[in-house]
Amino acid sequence: MDIEERVDLNHVQWIPLSLLFVEYPTGDLIGYVLAWFSMLPIFISVGFITLIIIRRDLHTVSYFLGIVLNEFVSVILKHLIKDSRPTPSPTQTGHGAYGMPSSHSQYMWFFNTYLVLFLLFRLYRNYNWVDDSWKVIVSILTFIVSILVCISRVYLGYHFVSQVLFGSFLGMVLGAAWFCMVHLVLTPFFPVIASSFIGEFLMVRDSTLIPHVMWFEYKSSRSEARNRQRKVTGRKSQ
Repeated sequence: MDIEERVDLNHVQWIPLSLLFVEYPTGDLIGYVLAWFSMLPIFISVGFITLIIIRRDLHTVSYFLGIVLNEFVSVILKHLIKDSRPTPSPTQTGHGAYGMPSSHSQYMWFFNTYLVLFLLFRLYRNYNWVDDSWKVIVSILTFIVSILVCISRVYLGYHFVSQVLFGSFLGMVLGAAWFCMVHLVLTPFFPVIASSFIGEFLMVRDSTLIPHVMWFEYKSSRSEARNRQRKVTGRKSQ
């Protein structure tokens, strides 16, 4: 790059990549903590992608597909409604053009609603409150975390309360609707997809009928490890 091109770049307006760009007031501990909560949708998405690559479960893929569609709805509504965000302070970077609905709030409540419905209606049930108490704990924790994300968007000046409330309500509605779609419409096709040529090539799997996936995978891997150990021991003894 020559000197003339550098001079031209100095006259170009630079903007930050806002994917992980969250500002908070200097010295404000509450703002600092809420800024981390505000980035939870990014961390959750990375976790989903990692889980899909490792496990390749069709229900996990469907769950994340719903989250992606939910984000598309949020972006479309923002450009249709065109409701401005709160005016940033002179020391703040611009928050973007539109703020209705709050995509962070919509994301978290979609994630929360779908997860709670999954725990209640799709995951195994022991009919024992003690054994299933962890479901209640997870549901409460995700509820609290979703509220904190909503609070962070208002506290840090990225959204009005009305934008957060609308995003939360929309996320809950879309989360419930997508759960019904996956449970009633998509799930019957999972065995067909898993047994298809493409499904076998991508090594996707359908764990719908397995009552306790974690326990099943633990027992299967443990049994396979023991069998292989016996084979190794048998070869050494010959």
